[in-house]
Amino acid sequence: IDKDALDAQVKERKIQEAAEKAEHERFAHDMKKNDKLMCLLEERQKNEIKDMNRALTEFHKNFQKPETRREFDLNDPQALKKDRPARVSDDDPRCTISGMQKFMGEDLNYDQRMKFQKEQLREWFLQQQKDSKNALADQKLADDLYDKFRIELDRKIMEEQRKEEESRRAVCTATKNFNRIQAAELDHKNELEKAQKIKDDMDEITCLLRGDFLSENPDQAIGPWGKHNVLVNRWKGMNQEQRMAIREFQKEQALEKQRVREQERRRDAEWDRQRLQAARAQLLWERHQQRQNQEQRRDLDATNAGLSQEQKAKNIYLKEEEYSNIPTEEFYAQFNTTTR
Repeated sequence: IDKDALDAQVKERKIQEAAEKAEHERFAHDMKKNDKLMCLLEERQKNEIKDMNRALTEFHKNFQKPETRREFDLNDPQALKKDRPARVSDDDPRCTISGMQKFMGEDLNYDQRMKFQKEQLREWFLQQQKDSKNALADQKLADDLYDKFRIELDRKIMEEQRKEEESRRAVCTATKNFNRIQAAELDHKNELEKAQKIKDDMDEITCLLRGDFLSENPDQAIGPWGKHNVLVNRWKGMNQEQRMAIREFQKEQALEKQRVREQERRRDAEWDRQRLQAARAQLLWERHQQRQNQEQRRDLDATNAGLSQEQKAKNIYLKEEEYSNIPTEEFYAQFNTTTR
C-alpha cells in the first residue's frame, strides 16, 4: 500500500470538501443577502404603489371633480335651479333653426330697429356737415399759411442771393490781388533760380576741368575703405603690374587645382583598394562561417540521433518492465475502507 499516496488523496479530499463547504456558505450568504434585498425592494414597491394611489386619489379629488365632467349636467342635482328659459330674446344664441323659436321672415324688433337707424342716419349727416365745414376752414387756413410761407421764403432767397453776390465779388477781388502777388513772387524766384543755376554750372565745369576724372588720375578711383575697394564710376582700368599679378595668381590657382585633383585621384584609388580587400575578407569569413555551421549541424544531428535512441530504449523498458503489472480488483478495494 502506498501510504503517501493515500495521505495525499485524503488531504486533497479534505481540501476539496473545505472548498465546497466554503463555496456553499458563500452561496448561502449571497442567498440571504439577496432575500433581504428582495424583501426591501418589495416593501419599497408597496410603499411606492401606496403613495401613487394616494396621489392619484388626491388628484381626482382636486382636479377631476364631478362638476368638471361633460356629462355632469345629466346628473346635476341643481339642474332645475340653474336652468334658464328656452328663449330670452330674439338675439338669444340658443335660438337655433332646430329650436323652432325664431322663423325666417319674422322681424320682431322692426320699430326699434327703424328708430335706431333714423337716429343713426341723422347723426351721420350732422357729423358729415360738421366735418365738411371743418375741412373747408382747415383748407383755407392752410392756404393762408402756405402763401405767407412762400412770401417769406422768396424774401429770404433774394436776401441770400444778394449776400452771395457780394461775397462772390469780394472773393474775386481778393483772388485777383493774390494771383498778382503770386505772379510777382514767382517771377522773382525764377530769376534767382536761373542766376543760381548759371553759377552752379560754371562751378561744375571748373571742377571737372581741374578734377582727377578728366585728368585720369588712378588714385581718384580708390575708395575710402582701402585701395582694394574701387569706385566703379571713377575706375579707368588696371595697370600692367596689376594685370601681371592677376595672371600669376591664376597660374597658382591652376597648379593648386591640379594638385588637389591628383590627391583626390590617389585617395579614390586607395579607397577602392581597401574596399576590395574588405570584400575579399568578408567573403572568406562567410565561407568559414558556413563551414562551422555545417559542422555544428552535423554534431547536433548526431546528438539528436543518440537522444532518440536513448528515449526509444527507455520507452521499451518502461513498457516491458515498469508498467507490466496490471492492478486487480483487490488493489482498488483497499481504498476508503476506514474512517480515516
